[in-house]
Amino acid sequence: NGKMQEHHLLQLLSGILEWVDPPDVVAQAIESGKSESEMLDGCRALLSIATVTTPFVFDRLLKSIRPFGTLTLLSNLMCEVVKVLMMNNTEEGTWSWEARDILLDTWTTLLVSLDSTGRNVVLPLEVRNAAASLFALIVESELKVASASAMDDNGEFNYLQASISAMDERLSSYALIARAAIDATVPLLTRLFSERFARLHQGRGMIDPTETLEELYSLLLITGHVLADEGEGEIPVVPNAIQTHFVDTIEAAKHPVVLLCGSIIKFAEWSLDPEARASVFSPRLMEAIVWFLARWSQTYLMPLEEFRDSSTNLCHDTGYQHQSSTSRKALLSFFGEHNQGKPVLDIIVRISMTTLVSYPGEKDLQELTCNQLLHALVRRKNVCVHLVALGSWRELASAFANDKTLILLNSTNQRSLAQTLVLSAYGMRNSESSNQYVRDLTRHATAYLVELSGKNDLKNVSQQPDIILLVSCLLERLRGAANATEPRTQKAIYEMGFSVMNPVLLLLEVYKHESAVVYLLLKFVVDWVDGQISYLEVQETNIVIDFCTRLLQLYSSHNIGKVDFSSDSIEAQAINISQVVFFGLHIVTPLMSGDLLKYPKLCHDYFSLLSHLLEVYPETVAQLSTEAFAHVLGTLDFGLHHQDSEIVDMCLRALRALASYHYKETGAGKVGLAAQAAGINNSNGNPEEGVLSRFLRSLLQLLLFEDYSPDMVGTAADALFPLILCEPRLYQRLGSELIERQANPPFKSRLANALQSLTSSNQLSSTLDRVNYQRFRKNLTNFLVEVRGFLRTM
Repeated sequence: NGKMQEHHLLQLLSGILEWVDPPDVVAQAIESGKSESEMLDGCRALLSIATVTTPFVFDRLLKSIRPFGTLTLLSNLMCEVVKVLMMNNTEEGTWSWEARDILLDTWTTLLVSLDSTGRNVVLPLEVRNAAASLFALIVESELKVASASAMDDNGEFNYLQASISAMDERLSSYALIARAAIDATVPLLTRLFSERFARLHQGRGMIDPTETLEELYSLLLITGHVLADEGEGEIPVVPNAIQTHFVDTIEAAKHPVVLLCGSIIKFAEWSLDPEARASVFSPRLMEAIVWFLARWSQTYLMPLEEFRDSSTNLCHDTGYQHQSSTSRKALLSFFGEHNQGKPVLDIIVRISMTTLVSYPGEKDLQELTCNQLLHALVRRKNVCVHLVALGSWRELASAFANDKTLILLNSTNQRSLAQTLVLSAYGMRNSESSNQYVRDLTRHATAYLVELSGKNDLKNVSQQPDIILLVSCLLERLRGAANATEPRTQKAIYEMGFSVMNPVLLLLEVYKHESAVVYLLLKFVVDWVDGQISYLEVQETNIVIDFCTRLLQLYSSHNIGKVDFSSDSIEAQAINISQVVFFGLHIVTPLMSGDLLKYPKLCHDYFSLLSHLLEVYPETVAQLSTEAFAHVLGTLDFGLHHQDSEIVDMCLRALRALASYHYKETGAGKVGLAAQAAGINNSNGNPEEGVLSRFLRSLLQLLLFEDYSPDMVGTAADALFPLILCEPRLYQRLGSELIERQANPPFKSRLANALQSLTSSNQLSSTLDRVNYQRFRKNLTNFLVEVRGFLRTM
């Protein structure tokens, strides 16, 4: 029941207690000249204890010998450290700096588990009070640093020059502490932000706003983390650790979290005033505003439709977590049921337009706007529906399509903005409207490239620096549109690529010595072909094949002998797998020798092609000649034993596709892989196993006796399941042989039971659907846990 562990941890805590308690005495002694080594070791010991226990056990350890818990001690200790940092403006590398980082790690270790459990967890009042006091001191410290930076003439401590991403880790830890006492910390942030906003607004023209602006910048970053801290690949959420004393009957508009968000949005809207923008909103402050809005809008901007129907995600699985907290409910209600999401959406679009037009040359700001804020708006269908109806969005789309103002964006932002604008077409009424919208967005770019390629003096005109820049930007726009290909916009994007086929060939000829432009031309074709590959009819496929052939022939004529697979050159990147996909696997695979597959990029691209073809066109692979098919499977076997786990994963997915295709085809009375799956005679006339039998044997050997990443087991299960269904007799025979080879009777019995359970437990059936794949994944995981340890000793 954990009592022995608690007793042991209490002994450890008792041993280091005098090094850290009372915190004020310890800190004063160190400042007076005592060595800090014991105090730092005590902090490390607290961190170590935190890593092996829960927050509740950690907190009650100290209560048996003190009138307060360990979390209160941790809070008081960190408060003293922060006070020293504030008092001395301590630089990095000192004891207080190091102690703060260790203690922050301790808080993070303890609270991150509560922050991600999805349960309604309320910490004891004593702990919430301690966390609230600590967070208030942390904010005071950060505001002092921000304020001091405004008064520093040398700019050494300029807070506005600090990288947002560089502060993410520390601010995320602050946010965890804030969310442990959200009923106190959100009102605090609201008051601090509102005071500074009012001071700035009322004192325009009378005071130097620098200090206030620095503080507002700091508060924006802290608040953004508190309200919406994000994980990799997930929409950020306010977790269930936020349990406040506010009841559901309170009016949503008066909820502290709503008031805080409203203050920040109102402040952000102020930036639309040209006079205020000129005097108040520096590029760096706008970065903080855009960053906050990007994080906030992903979670709280009109989410109710998605809340009701999780299938409304746009293009990607957003990882939206349906958790309940009163703070979250208030925001969702206010910006959903109270219909406040639409005006806020309009404000965000107008702010985005302003940052792109009014801050030329501000690369970081424009990148945040294009890649984070605007992209966040098109991740959900219900937002897109309202987005495309806004006059501000139509203005942005029109400016992008027809106005040269936005041509000043760099190439990456051109591509990102084009992709976002095309993705928003998902909110149109129907496919016809969506395709027309995309045609309007891309018409100017395609028309210009067609016009340019038709000029009589093309060779001279094309070499002008402004023309090279314009061509590069337009190619990036078309590439961004191609990256956003979806079923309802595929037709317009195919037409876009079709209309510039000849211009692309002509431009490739005239820019043959401009490697950067050649790279963009090829990357556009790569992305366009990738987006179209799943939709093309026979006639369209023939057109694309012909175009790709001519493109590569032209490219090859200028680059004979220049291709270097061992480097990251433009040429190496140009031989992208998507460009050769239409040339036929029977042309590509004979070229893939073991020596060539030693080149990492070429090896990766080849197996990416192989996996893609087997997943999308297994029937085409099945029609290869016996020799070509054998070569394909030879390289697949090579990839299964590769050291790169990503290549192994691609090979397993290819193997799953091959076996699944054969099983489904034969189950429907068709031939499937036909002779390729059956045993054939080799060149000496001796019989050989069929391909599926070979891979069943090989994959079992890999899973039971060889080294591999544990992350691979799920993908391996997806390949093994259809292989067993295709070759049940071989599976039974291999299992029997394995059992007979086991000399230890108890192990033999365990192995027999495990083999039986692998194909029978969890109500597993012989249907290749998602449920059965999931069941078999669990079965294989349990099977390997049960037998792999003693099998490897055979």
